[in-house]
Amino acid sequence: MARLSSKYFGELDYSSDAVFRFPSGVPGFEDQTAFVFLEQPHTEPLVFMQSLVEPGLCFVAVPVFVADPHYRLALLAEDREALGFSPAAEIEIGEEFLCLALVTIRQGAGATANLASPIMLNLGTRIGIQSVQHRAEYSFQHPLVASEEPAPCS
Repeated sequence: MARLSSKYFGELDYSSDAVFRFPSGVPGFEDQTAFVFLEQPHTEPLVFMQSLVEPGLCFVAVPVFVADPHYRLALLAEDREALGFSPAAEIEIGEEFLCLALVTIRQGAGATANLASPIMLNLGTRIGIQSVQHRAEYSFQHPLVASEEPAPCS
């Protein structure tokens, strides 16, 4: 097992099978090309995208269907190629393919999800990309709202 240092999670052991390669990095962080994805039971459905190189670089994300249960992904030909999918392959978010929305949390404002540029992961090849969706219906700041009303105090 390899070990990585994380500002938010301390020292973590991980296997090479857990690493996702981002050949072009992520916009704004092009030099960061290797990440592991962490889930914590007490923070579900949040997913943490931890850099293998930079201990302080950890993105917060949610599955796109958490942000928008009716999300429709448009997978461009260049995205398919970058992820290692054949041009004719039927691709659906699920067992072989994961799609996450990065979350932004601003003090004094609600959390938002970036549905316009999802993180796409091929679970078979362990390749990831962040792709700009050209559909005007999706926002870079889609509001995240709680799925349940809080229980009233009695």
